[in-house]
This record gives sequence, C-alpha cells and structure tokens, in this order.
Amino acid sequence: MHLYKEENRLIIAEGKTQVWIEPWGENSFRVRMTAEAKMDENNWALTEEVPECKAEITFTEIDVTDPWYKSEEYARYHQTGTQAAITNGKITAKVNHEGWISFYNQKGELLTEEYWRNRNRINRYCVPLRIDARELKPIQGSSDYTLTARFEAFDDEKIFGMGQYQEKNLNKKGALLELAHRNSQASVPFMVSNRGYGFLWNNPAIGTAAFGANKTEWYAVSTKKLDYFITAGDTPADIERQYSQATGRSPMMPEYGLGYWQCKLRYRNQEEVLSVAREHKRRGLPMDAIVIDFFHWTRQGDFKFEPRDWPDPKNMVKELKELGIETVVSVWPTIDEQSENYGKMAELGYLVNADRGNQNHMNWMGNTVFYDATHPGAQKFVWERCKENYYKLGIRCFWLDEAEPEYGPYDFDNYRYYAGTALQCTNTYPVGYAKGFYEGLKAEGEEDILSLVRCAWAGSQKYGVLTWSGDIHSSFRAMREQLQAGLNMGIAGIPWWTSDIGGFLGGDIKDVKFQELLLRWFAWGAFCPVFRMHGERSPWYEREQEFINGVRQLTSGQDNEVWSFGEDNYEILKKFLYIREALRPYIRECMKETSESGAPVMRPMFYDFPSDKNCWEIEDQYMFGPDLIVAPVMEEGVSVRKIYLPEGVKWTDANTRKVYEGGQNVVVPAPLDIIPVMVRENKSYEIYK
Repeated sequence: MHLYKEENRLIIAEGKTQVWIEPWGENSFRVRMTAEAKMDENNWALTEEVPECKAEITFTEIDVTDPWYKSEEYARYHQTGTQAAITNGKITAKVNHEGWISFYNQKGELLTEEYWRNRNRINRYCVPLRIDARELKPIQGSSDYTLTARFEAFDDEKIFGMGQYQEKNLNKKGALLELAHRNSQASVPFMVSNRGYGFLWNNPAIGTAAFGANKTEWYAVSTKKLDYFITAGDTPADIERQYSQATGRSPMMPEYGLGYWQCKLRYRNQEEVLSVAREHKRRGLPMDAIVIDFFHWTRQGDFKFEPRDWPDPKNMVKELKELGIETVVSVWPTIDEQSENYGKMAELGYLVNADRGNQNHMNWMGNTVFYDATHPGAQKFVWERCKENYYKLGIRCFWLDEAEPEYGPYDFDNYRYYAGTALQCTNTYPVGYAKGFYEGLKAEGEEDILSLVRCAWAGSQKYGVLTWSGDIHSSFRAMREQLQAGLNMGIAGIPWWTSDIGGFLGGDIKDVKFQELLLRWFAWGAFCPVFRMHGERSPWYEREQEFINGVRQLTSGQDNEVWSFGEDNYEILKKFLYIREALRPYIRECMKETSESGAPVMRPMFYDFPSDKNCWEIEDQYMFGPDLIVAPVMEEGVSVRKIYLPEGVKWTDANTRKVYEGGQNVVVPAPLDIIPVMVRENKSYEIYK
C-alpha cells in the first residue's frame, strides 16, 4: 500500500487499485475507488460547480513498539509505515498505514469510519475474518464489478433521508433499503446522521443500503467504481446547504405551485375540466392548477390530445388561464408499438432495450416500451413532440408520470440504456426524464419551471421536480407512512413533495370512514409543500368504457371535488382552502429559502432544534418552515393531539391562542375541522380566524 499526494488529492494505491480523497465544496470530500487503469468519469449527481477548497495534506510515520512492524515479513507487504490526513475546513479524513479511512470533525470527534476485520496489530479490530471495508469484485465475463462498502455502526446513531420508502419509521437506523425505484418508492441515497455528517452514495446502480446494529453496508450489483460524498456540519442546516451546493438546488417555486391543485383519476374531456374550474370559481374558492391526467391522448407515445374529447384545447387552456388556473398535462414515457413515433424512436435508438425476450416493458392499455430518458437525443425528441402538441397550446406544466420507470416486472438485469445497463444506472432515469423538459422549457424562455414527477434521484431537484408519493392506499396507515416519506425526501434533498390527498387506491366518497380520512389528509395537505387533491375513488369503473379508433378509453373515478363529500364536509374543506391561501406569503418565503440554501420546506423537528435531544426522537409532527409546528391527526376517531414543544421558545396554539413554554408535551384539542398548529413566539399567522 502506498500513500501519496497528487495536487489537491490524497491517493491510496495498492496494485491496480486506487482510492482518491479530495475536497468537493465546503467541509466536504468526494471519495472514489477504481480497480481499473483509469477512473470512471461519470459524476452522476455531483454535477454542480462547488467552491474551490485547498486541502491540507500531511504524512506521518507510524510509531510502534511491536518488533513485528520492523520485520522482513511486514516489509514484504508494506512499502512504508506511513499514515496520512487530509483536511478541508471542518472535515478531516485520516488514513492509517493499512489504508483504512476514518472521518473527523473540526473538534476531533469521530464522525464515521470504515469497517475492517483483518489481522492488523496496530488497530483495535484485530480479527482474522478477512472482511474489507471496500470491495470491487469483478463480474466474470464482463468489465464490471459488484461493489460493497462497509462502515462501522454506532449505537447512538440516528439516520434520516434516503428518499421515499413505504414504511413507518422516520429514523432509518436498523433499516434495510432497496436502492431501486418502484411505484411509490424513490431511492435518493443521501442520509444525514445525528453524529454531524451527511453521506451521499453517488451511485445509481441497483443495490441495497443496510444500517445495521453491527455495521453499515452499501452494495451495488454492477458498477465501475466506488463513489461517495461526505460532508460535516455543526447543524443539519449546514449539512443540507453543503450537500445541495454539490448536487443542485430547486429553483424558485412558480406562484401557481403555492396554492391549491385540483385533480382526480381522470377528467374525460375538456368540458369536464372547464365545468369543474368554473364551478370552483363561481363558489369563490381558490384554485391555482387543474390536472388533465392520463389517457387524454390518441395513443401512448403520440404525446397529443385525442380530438373527439378535446376538440379545442388551446381555448380551454386560455379560459383556464383567464380564471387564474394553470393547466397541468400528464405525460407518460411509454411508447405504444402502434404509436406514430415508435418507428422513428426505435430507429434512432431512443427506446430502452431488453437484453432478452420480448421488447415490451408494459402491457397495460397497450404494448409499450419506455423511451430512454438517459439519452440526450431521446430527451430532446420527446420534448419536441410535447412542445408541438402541448406547449404551443399554452401549457407550461407537465405531469411526468411512470418515472421510475414502472417496469412490469422490475427485471432490472434485462434492460439497457444509452448510459449503461439498468443494473448500473437505472436510478438516474427520473433525473433525465425531468431534465429533458426543464431544458426544453428553459430554451423557450420560461423562468419558473415545475414538473410533477412520480420519482426522483439525487440531483432531480435542480430540474424543478415536484415529487409525489405514487399510488398509495386510502388509509390512515398510508397517511402516517407518507409523513415520514415526505420528511425523508426533504432531508434527502428533494424539497418539493406532495402526496395524493385521501390516498390514491380505494376510498368510496360515500363512506363516512373515508370522509374522515379525507378531512384529516386535506387539512395536512394544506401544510405540505404542494397542496394537491387526487385519487381514483373506488369503485372507479362506474361508467361504461369506450374505444376510439381501437384505443381503449379509461372511465373516470368517482367525483373528487371539495363539494363531492357532503355539505358539512364541504365547509371544512373550504376552510382549509382559505387557510392555504392565507399562508401563501409565508410559503413563498419558505420556497425562497429552499432555492437559496437547500432547506426542506417540511422538515423533521431536529432540523430547526438540533440541540434539543427530544426533537431527534419525534416522528409524528414536523416543522413547516421555521415558524410552524404541524401535528397531523393520523388516527381514526381522535379528538385530541399530543405535541412536543421544543425548548427555549414559547409557542402559541393557532386554534386556542393559548401560549406555552417550550420543553414540554402538551395536549390540545383536535376536532375534525382542526389540524393542530403551533406558532413560534413573536410570529403572527392568522391560521384559524
């Protein structure tokens, strides 16, 4: 093993293997390892220009008394007894004479370190297991490798972020997470530790992350190199700022993103869309966007309106704009084999390839193939079709659905992209999908860009991505799971997030139990980054199905407008529409903070109160911006709610106006028309008038 300096980089070399440790922005390192003659050049999520930081690199000789280290046997395997350290601001990486890496903050406190279990007499882990912290194992018959990276586990460590997983725990310590996208699952492999560091697994390969009691282990099925980013900060806000500096920040949220979005399973034609919008405005209700969902098109992959049901979309968009409503149109990445674009896209190599078997990737409502969103040419081709058939009609916001993409089945070993095999890079698919539309809109002179996308990976945020949590169930359990999903997406660097209010799958609008769920979810939605109603509302095949030119037309689900659930419930839903509108100036300021610093809009309690140990334990309430504690009611039949108030601050109950000292739990009323909200002292928000 040989340690040496090359410009601003510390290198660990052994045989053909090299490890690079180098500054990558403030208080941060990028660590890469290759077993090839040349380091793979993919930067993946680390695409942004970061401040140039000069590293301090030092070398020292080991000082040992054990005569074995002076023996010929030791000398045969080790060129020197040298150790090294590289410092960039508040983070230091130390490399011992065996090449083992550990990371420290500016106080000399250990942040994390690699997990080695070898015969090393100078190290406290002197065991004969022959387990290395870094393993690139060649895949026989290819030029690729499986990769495992191991780090020590710490009993007191708490881990947050990693994206969106459908389970209940905010703290991911103890979790085994699949590094892969699925419908309602978005793998965004950036974590924040309560030990004072953030860690990005800068690898879009299929794999796993295990945060066990005995070790932390990252695994990639097929890759070219080890690549991760680690950053140290005194607070979670510091860590998010430095991470977003390296991977990009969300632009400023468009004004229409701050208000209420109306959506349902499917508005079948333009008259349905216009009648809902007109009625909403007739009642004096605020609405900023209305969504035209899937199968409004002639055929998947044509990217245009079906003319019978949408005879004059340009004037439809114009009328909606005059009502102050943005039109949002669904786009799918599926290309039907009978689409007018299929032949050309196949000829140009713009479709995802299957290595074996049938080329079709989905057969729901047609035999379809996903377009290759990692291909720059394919990105531009799809945008040009959408520009011609949607943008020129006045449509500026796109719903990029099926963005995982949702293979049926998820046989990742069978698919191949322009950027490489799916096993190596499929998790970047939603990034390329959003990038194509972002760059297309930018080229047309658009300033405020937003795309509603059903998935994300690290870096998606810089392309104006608003992620929602997919086709989730209509239940209190699912609602509870969405809270941690949204909070962890924010910590993972994806601050624009929403869920289908009321859940997507199930939910009979005449069922009083579902109505209770909807009211609770709607109230919570008013305090999410984007406030959006959606759902299939079963039974959704209540109208006769049709065929137009041989293409099956989906029916529409039950009604999903705020007046669809009974008059008493309407009054409550209307109340929260006005609450959201009153919060618009505050939310705008939160979005500005997000675009400037990478701060999540909704965030765990510890983000704003890291010195309060209780805030690292709270999983059922959150901060909405810096001034509001929001405590959603996520259980059936509940009328009171316990809330923890962080210490050192006084808090006012937005409903009762009662003032409380921080550092205690309080129980507040939570009837059906109230979501408990606590306001920071010296702040005045008229939430409940």
